[in-house]
This record gives sequence, C-alpha cells and structure tokens, in this order.
Amino acid sequence: MKHLKSRSQDLRSLFENNITIEYVAESLKAVPAEADVVEVLQWMQTQDFDVVGIETGNIITGYIERASLISAKAGKCGDYQRVFHPKELIAISTPLMKLLPILQNTPRLFVLDCNQVSGIVTCGDLQKAPVRMLLFGLFTLIEMNLLRLVRLYYPQDTWQKFLKPERVEIAQRLWRESQERNEATDLLDYLQFCDKRELVLHHPELLQQLDLKSKRAGERFLKSAEQLRNKLAHAQNLASGSSWKDLISLAAQMEQLLIRCEEIE
Repeated sequence: MKHLKSRSQDLRSLFENNITIEYVAESLKAVPAEADVVEVLQWMQTQDFDVVGIETGNIITGYIERASLISAKAGKCGDYQRVFHPKELIAISTPLMKLLPILQNTPRLFVLDCNQVSGIVTCGDLQKAPVRMLLFGLFTLIEMNLLRLVRLYYPQDTWQKFLKPERVEIAQRLWRESQERNEATDLLDYLQFCDKRELVLHHPELLQQLDLKSKRAGERFLKSAEQLRNKLAHAQNLASGSSWKDLISLAAQMEQLLIRCEEIE
C-alpha cells in the first residue's frame, strides 16, 4: 500500500523552512542600567513583567528578574544585572520545531537577532497560532495514518465486528448523509478518532509495531493526544490540566508515533 502524500517529513519541512521562532517571540522590554531599581520594580509589577533587559549604550547587555528585586531598597538596575548565559540564548532563525524540546527544560529563552538580544520567548508563547498549527497538523497526520493502518490490517470490513454496534451505526449514519450529498467515499472514512484508536489497540501486531507497550498504555497516550486535539480545536489553554513540560513531552511522543506509523507498509 502506498504511503499517504502527507508525511511527518512534509510537516517538519514546512515548519523548518518557513516558520521560525520569530513568529512567536516577543520584544524584550529594556530599561537603562542607570534606572532606579525601586521605580523599575514598581513598573515591572504594574506591567506584570517577570524579566526586563538592561541597556548599556543602547545595547541590551543583560537582564534583571522581578523576583530578585523584591528586597531591593535602592540602587541602579545595573547593580542587579545578570549576564546572558549561552544556554539562555537562541537565534531568531531557529525553526519552531526545535524550540519545543529546548523550552522543556528552561522557563525562557532570549532571542538573538544579528548577534544582539532583541526578544524573549517563554512557554506561554506556545499558546500562539504557529505552535497550534504545528500540533494540530501533527495530530491530523497521526489520525490519517491510523486510518491507513486500519484499512491495511482489517480488510473487507472485518473491523466492524470489533467496534460496538452503536459506533458502527454512527459511521453508517454519517456515510448515508454524505451519500445524499454525493460526497461519500467509503464507510471507513466516517470513523472517528476513538474508533480508529480502538481498532489499532485491539490488534496485537499493530500494538507491537507502534511500540505502544500495552493496550492500556496505548489508550492512555492516545487519549491524551485526543484531549490536546480538542483543546486546539476549541482554542483552549493548552497547558490546562497539565504542565508545559508534559505537553512538550506529549508532542515529542506524538511525533515518534507518526514516524513509526509511516514505517509500516
């Protein structure tokens, strides 16, 4: 059976070649090194800034954190400046795909543009449209491949006896409605994700080839992926009910699952 035209490589190519962290990063607000630290702290609290840059000669040379200024009584911001560590810096041309695993272990990154720090990116920026597009595209490719595997491992409608009758009836109703609109293809195209998940998890060989460990573990993982899809579809907070670290880990697991799906012919 031929591979689907849409592959993980295509998705990766789209985001690596066209979408960089420039599309999610924010400008780094900065204050002069000579600015009064108490006044800046009050301003940061008003603006709800956790971090601001420190400017020396119109160049951002470091930063201060609001949390470290709470006990400050007097002085200049430069006295509290922290120097950028190489691990905190990321080039503005970095592909979006490479940002997620880096943010899994750090709360923020400072963005370099022409060797000068100009922006900042945090886990909160993963709520933005480009990241949502990436994650939704990843889920869509997984679902397309699960359907391909169902076709491959359940020939001649043998899948029907492994689903609850009401699930088959739902697919049949959607199929008939499409027939009336002259849009119908075949019944399998009207299975929902939960149906494809059930069929894949029911097949021992597929379970092994996809390295899903066990039916229970596979179900837990695929339900988490589906919950993420629902958050994306309804423009909800992606980290609601979990952590950014867990979300990034889930995205990495989804990418690995997609790669394994595509290796099955």
